[in-house]
Amino acid sequence: MAFTRASGILLHPTSLPSRHGVGDLGPEAHRFVDWLAAAGQKLWQVLPLNPTGYGDSPFQCFSAYAGNHLLISLQGLVEDGVLTASDLASAPLFPADHVDYAAAIAYKLPLLRRAAAHFFSNLPEGEAAAYEEFCVTNAAWLEDFALYMAIKDAHDLIGWTRWPGPLAARDPEVLATWRARLAPQIHAHQYWQFVFFRQWGALRDYAHQNGIQIIGDVPIYVAHDSADVWAQRDFFLLDEHGFPTVIAGVPPDYFSTTGQCWGNPIYDWPLHHKNGYQWWIARFRAALQVYDLVRIDHFRGFEAYWEVPGNQTTAINGKWVKGPGAELFRALKAALGELPVIAENLGCITPEVEAIRNEFHLPGMAILQFAYGTDPMAHTFRPHSYERNLVAYTGTHDNDTVVGWWRSGPGQGSTRTWADIAKEHDYAQAYLHFTDGDPSNPVHWVLIRGVLSSVAETAILPLQDVLGLGGEARMNLPGSPSGWWKWRAKPGAMTAELAATLREMTTLYER
Repeated sequence: MAFTRASGILLHPTSLPSRHGVGDLGPEAHRFVDWLAAAGQKLWQVLPLNPTGYGDSPFQCFSAYAGNHLLISLQGLVEDGVLTASDLASAPLFPADHVDYAAAIAYKLPLLRRAAAHFFSNLPEGEAAAYEEFCVTNAAWLEDFALYMAIKDAHDLIGWTRWPGPLAARDPEVLATWRARLAPQIHAHQYWQFVFFRQWGALRDYAHQNGIQIIGDVPIYVAHDSADVWAQRDFFLLDEHGFPTVIAGVPPDYFSTTGQCWGNPIYDWPLHHKNGYQWWIARFRAALQVYDLVRIDHFRGFEAYWEVPGNQTTAINGKWVKGPGAELFRALKAALGELPVIAENLGCITPEVEAIRNEFHLPGMAILQFAYGTDPMAHTFRPHSYERNLVAYTGTHDNDTVVGWWRSGPGQGSTRTWADIAKEHDYAQAYLHFTDGDPSNPVHWVLIRGVLSSVAETAILPLQDVLGLGGEARMNLPGSPSGWWKWRAKPGAMTAELAATLREMTTLYER
């Protein structure tokens, strides 16, 4: 698919300001769209919007289809008439610069339950019809997800492989019993999905009215502890008890000397082939109903993936195994038409991976932070090596901020040395023609200019880099099990002056 020259901002909604503990889809999200328009941006990239599980990571979710109910705007529920302003009057004082997920959940969940109870006890006729239509339209995933979450709540959130055997195995009679027992809780989860997608749809429409498209994120793998695996376990390589026989990860690389052991189950690719890739077609069809474009995380895993024995805790003892390759994307294109997809082609990329990407004209990615180091592939991240069909980033959610990267040392588990860093800095200053410490030309604006001025059709900037924040604003550290995904922009951080500066640079480079 051809991309037009444009730029945008990477910001997950949880990182928006909010007095309710975590960013949401309400007024601040709409104000962010206003700021994007004022800054001359045409794209807003988000991380997966699905309900987060282990470690609060949006890449380890309870469903590949459902929305994260924590993102529901409580103010929107007041406007819907299912909460009152007094319900929100006693909001505790949450941290302004990060999400305390435990505190936010403890505050929001009772209010979401109250809203659901009010909705079902005072159901206006028009709302009842809209809710029923939503449930029918999304029944293919919604019924299993709502049941799964209600059962999970009833079992103190433990993983489904630890549920009673017949329940984990989805015995029909046992499921029928639990559906009846947990009917109110199941309906609440369905209602939250109804509200989430209505609020998201309103926000996306507002973005479109302001000339902004949404880039979403589709991880290649789904979480083992998810409705997707529990409901359709045949599509994954699991043992008779439901545990993965092999798990996904990546080999040792720039981020870690032991690689990354993600723990996600690996697909039974022969079964997907036999089924005509219908599972994948449904997943992408749903994603393209939520987003305008999607980034496929770990695209190279479709050509060959790093398979680790299921009992391992590091990725060192893995091996490369061939994936479905271009056949999957031919099936997707035949069913869905041209694919508005960005291929995350970072890491150990082979000619075979690039051949698939080029066959379907999918733009790859380049990270400017990677351009000046000792990695053998560093030259591919330098702007003079860019092609037009590319998305250029100063950094992604997995990188430190530009300022944090520039100031940081080697880092625990990293292969970088202090000598490497000194060479990296010298090369970057010569290449980008700047002097470290020059207050009139700070390093974050230097790298922003580097990607905006490049020939890459698309340039994406994490908001942290536009704000010039240091490592304290980093979103994620790959390979770390918990403690990340917390950063939030402080109220008032996105000023008119900052928008004007970014608009001037964006206009200069015709984005």
